[in-house]
This record gives sequence, C-alpha cells and structure tokens, in this order.
Amino acid sequence: MAEAEAMQLKEEGNQHFQLQDYKAATKSYSQALKLTKDKALLATLYRNRAACGLKTESYVQAASDASRAIDINSSDIKALYRRCQALEHLGKLDQAFKDVQRCATLEPQNQSFQETLRRLNTSIQEKLRVQFSTDSRVQTMFEILLDRNSEADKLEKAANNLIVLSREEAGAERIFQNNGMALLMQLLDTKRPELMLAAVRTLSGMCSSHRARATAILHAVRIDRICSLMAVESEEMSLAVCNLLQAIIDALSDEDKQEHRGKEEALVLDSKKDLKQITNHLLDMLVSKKVSGQGRDQALNLLNKNVPRKDLAIHDNSRTIYVVDNGLRKILKVVGQVPDLPSCLPLTDNTRMLASILINKLYDDLRCDPERDHFRKICEEYITGTFDPQDMDKNVIAIQTVSGILQGPFDLGNQLLGLKGVMEMMVALCGSERETDQLVAVEALIHASTKLSRATFIITNGVSLLKEIYKTTKNEKIKIRALVGLCKLGSAGGTDYALRQFAEGSTEKLAKQCRKWLCNASIDTRTRKWAVEGLAYLTLDADVKDDFVQDIPALQAMFELAKASTPDKTILYSVATTLVNCTNSYDVKEVIPELVQLAKFSKQHVPEEHPKDKKDFVDMRVKRLLKAGVTSALVCMVKADNAILTDQTKELLARVFLALCDNPKDRGTIVAQGGGKALIPLALEGTDVGKVKAAHALAKIAAVSNPDIAFPGERVYEVVRPLVSLLNTQRDGLQNYEALLGLTNLSGRSDKLRKKIFKEKALPDIENYMFENHDQLRQAATECMCNMVVNKEVQERFLADGNDRLKLVVLLCGEDDDKLQNAAAGALAMLTASHKKLCFKMTEVTTQWLEILQRLCLHDRLSVQHRGLVIAYNLLAADAELAKKLVESELLEILTVVGKQEPDEKRAAVVQTARECLVKCMDYGFIKPVS
Repeated sequence: MAEAEAMQLKEEGNQHFQLQDYKAATKSYSQALKLTKDKALLATLYRNRAACGLKTESYVQAASDASRAIDINSSDIKALYRRCQALEHLGKLDQAFKDVQRCATLEPQNQSFQETLRRLNTSIQEKLRVQFSTDSRVQTMFEILLDRNSEADKLEKAANNLIVLSREEAGAERIFQNNGMALLMQLLDTKRPELMLAAVRTLSGMCSSHRARATAILHAVRIDRICSLMAVESEEMSLAVCNLLQAIIDALSDEDKQEHRGKEEALVLDSKKDLKQITNHLLDMLVSKKVSGQGRDQALNLLNKNVPRKDLAIHDNSRTIYVVDNGLRKILKVVGQVPDLPSCLPLTDNTRMLASILINKLYDDLRCDPERDHFRKICEEYITGTFDPQDMDKNVIAIQTVSGILQGPFDLGNQLLGLKGVMEMMVALCGSERETDQLVAVEALIHASTKLSRATFIITNGVSLLKEIYKTTKNEKIKIRALVGLCKLGSAGGTDYALRQFAEGSTEKLAKQCRKWLCNASIDTRTRKWAVEGLAYLTLDADVKDDFVQDIPALQAMFELAKASTPDKTILYSVATTLVNCTNSYDVKEVIPELVQLAKFSKQHVPEEHPKDKKDFVDMRVKRLLKAGVTSALVCMVKADNAILTDQTKELLARVFLALCDNPKDRGTIVAQGGGKALIPLALEGTDVGKVKAAHALAKIAAVSNPDIAFPGERVYEVVRPLVSLLNTQRDGLQNYEALLGLTNLSGRSDKLRKKIFKEKALPDIENYMFENHDQLRQAATECMCNMVVNKEVQERFLADGNDRLKLVVLLCGEDDDKLQNAAAGALAMLTASHKKLCFKMTEVTTQWLEILQRLCLHDRLSVQHRGLVIAYNLLAADAELAKKLVESELLEILTVVGKQEPDEKRAAVVQTARECLVKCMDYGFIKPVS
C-alpha cells in the first residue's frame, strides 16, 4: 500500500511540475520519500526534487538531493547534470566540472553536456586568472597605503580599489587570506583619517554575508576599539564604523540570507556572546562623556535597528528584555539631557529624538502586562529618584525625561504625568525666571497636551502661563515654543469643528504668526522648524489650511526647509503632517446617519465637518499646492537618509501623493517633476498602510501615463510588485480596479514586462477578477488578460489540461457588455492564432461556442466584429475538419454577407478578414467562386 501511495504521489508531483507549481511538486516528492524503500523509486524522487530545487533557486537543496540520487546510482546521468547545475550556481565550479565531465563520458554525443563542459572550463580558467591577479593587486595596494611617501592621488586610488575589492566575495576572501587583517590594523594605527576610513570601509565589505570572517574581524579589532572609533567627532568616520558594526551584527545574527560557501558550511559558530558584548558596549557609549554627539546617535541607531523584533510574530524578545534590564536607565539619561546645563553630554539635534524612538520601540516590543509594568517601574524610579527640592537642575532633568518619554510611548508618558508632583513641577518651571527652566517646561507642556483629556486639564491650568511667557519673554526660542504650545492646545479638538478650544479667530492669529516666523530667513533653522510644527497642529483647522495654501512665500519657505541638505526627523514629519492636513488625506471615520441620530438623542457629542473640508475646497487646495511646487519638495523628502525618513513619515508622504494623484489631469505634472520615480521606494518600504497608499498612487499614474516616461529605464520593472500587491481581496474595489488598469498599460509595453508580471504570480489574481460580479473589475481584468496572452508562459497555462481558463474567455465573449466582449474576443483571437490545439480546445469547452462566435461576427461594434472574424479565420486555418464544421453552420452565410459589403475606411479591416475566411474555404474546396 505504501509503495502504491508513493507512486501516486510521484505522479502528482510530476503533474505539479508540468504546471510549474514547484512548491507543490516538492511537497509531493517529499511525502513519497517517506513512504518508499524501493531504491530505484528513491533515486527518481530525489532526482525530481533536485529539479524543483533548481527551478526555485534552492541550490543547496538541489545539490543535496542530486547527491542522494547519485549515492543510489552512480551513473544516474540526470542527477549528475542537475548536481552540476546546482554547484555552478553555488560557485563550486571545480566540483561542477567533474560532474559534467562524467556526464560527457557517459553520453559523448550530447551537445548540451559538451557546451556546459566548455563553458565551465572557461569560467574556471578565468577564476584562477582573477585569483592570481587579485593577490598581486591586494599586495600592491597595501604597499602604496603603508608607504609614507606615496602621492595623495595614488593613496586615494589604492584606498578606493581596496574598498571595491572587499565588496566582492572573491576579493574579500583574498584580502583575508593574504594577511589583510594585520595590514588593515596597521592602517588604523596610522591615525591618518583618510587611511583609517578606507580600512573601516574595507572591513565592512569583508564582514558582509560571511559569519566566520565577521567573527574573526570582531575578535581581531576588538569591540572596545570599534566603539572608540565610532565615538569620534567626524560624522563620516562615525557613520563608516556604524556600517561596519551593522555588517558584523547582520552576519552574526544570520540577517544576511545569502548562501555561505566553502569551509564555512562546516563551522558552527555561537555568536550570542559576541552579540551581547556588542549590545553592552553600545549601551555604555550612551552615557559616556568621551563619546561625541555623532557617535551617540550612531549607537542609538544600531540599538534601534537591531534590538526590537522586526516581526512581532517572532516569539523571542529576549534582546529587548536584556536591554530593558541593563540599559533602560542609560537611555533615560540621554532622553533627560538638557543642552544648556553644564552636566550635559555631547549631543546633536537628533540625539534625544533617537533615544525617544528607542524607548518607544522597546516598549512596543514587550509581550505582556508584567513586562510593561516592570518597564514602567524602572521609569518611575528613575524620575522620582531624580527629583530634588534642593537642586533645580535635577528637577529640570526629571521633567525633560518625562518630555522625552511622551515623544515615545505616549501611554507610558501619560501614566508618568500622573506621578505626584510632575504636573505641579511643570507649571512651577513655567513661572521660573531661568530661561532654561521655561524652555524645558514649555516643551514638556507641548508634548503632554497630545491627548484631549490631558489638553483640557492644561488649557485650564497652563494656557495663561504659556500666554504670559509668550508676551514677556525676549528669547525667540522660548517665544516660538510657547506659541507651538498654544497651537497644539488650540488644535486639541482635531478636525471637529464643534470642538474648537479657543475663541473664534484665535487659531488663525496663531497660524499667521507661525507663517511670519517661517518666512523670516534671519531666524535660525531650528527655530523656524518649530513654526512648521505649530502649523502641523493648526492646519487641522480648515480656515488655517485654506489661508496657508494661499500664502505662496510661506509654502515655499516650508518646502525649502524640507529640501535642506541636513533636515532632521521632526521637520520632515512636521512638513508631511501639514501637507496631509492641507490635502485632507488623513483617515476619516465614516459617519453612519442612524448612529448620529442615536448620539443626538442620548445627548452625546457628534463630530461636525468644517464647511471648508468639503471636496471642492480640498481640490482647490491640491491645485494650489501643485502650482507652488509641492511635488519637487516631496521628491527631495523621499530621497532623505533612512535614519531621518521614518516609516511614519513615509506613510504621510504616500498619503499626500495619493491625494495629489486623485485628478487624472494633474498626474502629468506629478510625473514631469519626478513623482512617479519617488513613489517606488514608498511602495516597497514603510508601514503596511503607507505601502498600500503609495502602490495605489502608482496605480493611478501607471493607468494613464506612458510607462517609459513615468518610470524610465529599469525602474518600470519595480512598479509591477506594488501593483500586484493591490490585487488582493483585502483591498477596496477602486484599488483593485486601478491596479488592473496599471498592469494592463504595463503589459501592453513589452514581453519583458509581461514576464515580470507573470513571475510576480499576478495571473491567478487577474483570473479571479475575471469571475467578479462587478462589471468594471471584470472588464479591467479581461483587458489585462488580453495583453498578457501574448506571453508564451501564459499561453502554456491555457494549453494545460484540467482547467477552465479558455472556457471562461469564450463565455465572456458572449456577455452583453461591449467593452468586456471586445477584451475577451481580443484574448481569444490571440490564443487561437498562437496554437492550433487551442482552436480545437475552444470547440470542446462549451456547447455554446459556435453561437458565441456567430454573435461576435455579427456584432454592431466594428472592433468586436473584427476580432470575431479573426477567431473564425484562425479556426478555419487550423484544420480542414474543423473548417468543414464551420462551413456547414450559419457562419458561412455570415461571412458571405460581410464579405460582399463595400469596404469603406471604417469597415476595411472587417471586410478584408471576412474575404480571407472565404478564400480559405475555397482553398479547402468547400465553396466555389461565382463566375
């Protein structure tokens, strides 16, 4: 029984393989392997599974399976050749050569074996040549770099060549084997910045994708030395060392999914101890006075990237628990730094924000309430332990810490605001005469007033203080922060027109002051950034956003700030938030009339829409933003460094792009200013919502634009995946429809694009939408399929037995919708022209095929009629018997009537095709011409 079942599973696997479903085929072969002990069958199953491995690019598995088949039968020529192919892809050319040599000995006449033998021989010779030349090049480079008398341009060239060489697997291995580590350590000891930088970048290249080399480098250079190099003032050096550490961490934690080759496969390296050591040193860097602001930022970036889980589905959060227990107090110390106090650590503008982000990520990575309670207790103990009635500096640090936590996990910050004395101390600091105290207190009030309930408390207690500070202070920094505090409190009701916190006109006055500061180029950038943040809150008010988009100088000043070469995280986020508010691209809850009535009856508050938030006003604002050059500003923002451009900011930018693309007339302007290219990275990286919004915007552009202009060069192939991701039942109908339109446009451009769409597994989704009840979705899917059937791989799907693909297309030709019929008839015409087998298959899939064909040939719409006549011609040309069946039906009469018509300009193609059909009938001798 088991053997019979194994045979059946083998046959199933073969069928799956023919249908190109390699995963299912692998599964069938694997199940069969468990059931049989028959050696011949085992060899066949391993050999077949190796073929699946080659198709799915699982080369290690393919080589292993082929080897097992060879162990059973050493002359199994198919297994030998498959192992040869797998080994070639794995870079083991010498072993691959031996296998194909054996194949050629067994079958000397096989041209394929002879060709592979020649190709591998050439590749091995080239590899040896490169290897020997690489050794000498490496030696020469180090001689130039370590010679104190070398000329500057030679030094620079040698350093760059070494870096490039280290990024190639063969080059990195040659440097490592040729005493490269000792020589690189000598470069680090020279204390010459350009040589040290070259050494660090070379080490980075050598570490990436190779666990054994990364471990050796970490132990040779030592983590304390690596961290001391990252702690320097030079931003370039600090970033290079950060990249080196990231490459080491990736290699040690197997983040690099590339196949390891050669001897390393036999090594089992336990890297947990090394990773823990790196984490400890990074945490120590956070509180060291010897570390520069740049170094502290890079340490925070590394912790942010590597400690929290990348996917919450992974159960293990031990890294986060370790950092909370051993480093949370150190992170809180960074968050609580006050730049104007003498005890402050060296910081950059971004340091405290990065620490807040780290706290937020750590808190989000906790799995249960006890873990969160422990986290909260550490924060509470740290803050209450910092308060000191005798030392005002310590109190300021405590409030600054709360302010930093409020910028991270807000719920935790809200709980800390409830600690005894925190709110009172904030209010007391507002009244202090010392400007540092006022600055910290105002910022803390701003961050504390995010929640409406908390803002209401502050409105009653803090507004008068903020107004007093705003009127009396002469320090511009404090003045603008007090203004932002008032802006935030004024917008606490969000877009709800009925929940205005301040008197009528107050928010407009605040916004006017913000715009005034924004346009004042003499004020420093950091202070102007606060003006943008104020507008980010105030533009929730429709009156404010309407005034703002009419103020072209203020808009352009904001765009220039966003385009600046070194923007910080908060300014990009604030600009993006302001634009989201101006374009109304935030999520709006659907108002259900019945619930509104119920709320009114129970005297509950019902949100009201501002009159200027209606569609006409929004469209007008979008037009003004486009005219002011918003697209070029967005394109610059998208190009910002990933450390600055957070996933949340990417989502906001995607929302703005989607709102701008709403009107088809505006899409040409967006494409002309580079918007199409800028959307691709947004659709591939970021939050799930952001990727969907960006993909939808791409679909809108792809549907109506020339892809060669919108996405020049190779970029057009990157557009396919985001569009395919929208063909999902979780997406709404409009997203499905516009994605199908975009794919239709792309699939009409070239066969290479059709192959890409097919490779992204879009075909099953397109077929599903051809079954949809929704007319427009079904039509769009059929039009897309009409373009896709030109591709040979798609045609093979239609040729395969046991599916209803062709039947569906034939039945769609019989629908009443002209556009749907046109697309389906086009697909059927292409298919019947490509394969005679499909002509026969068409007559078998449904009994209605002839009636449908006759309806197409008599159709009122000329394009549908023409496609119907082309199908008739394809069937006539396929086979004499099939032609006879058609001639014996009413189709001959239809062809005669159409063929006798006078061919005017519009009907020329239709009449000509009908006449070609009649000529074909005459060729068969079924009809004779009338003399």
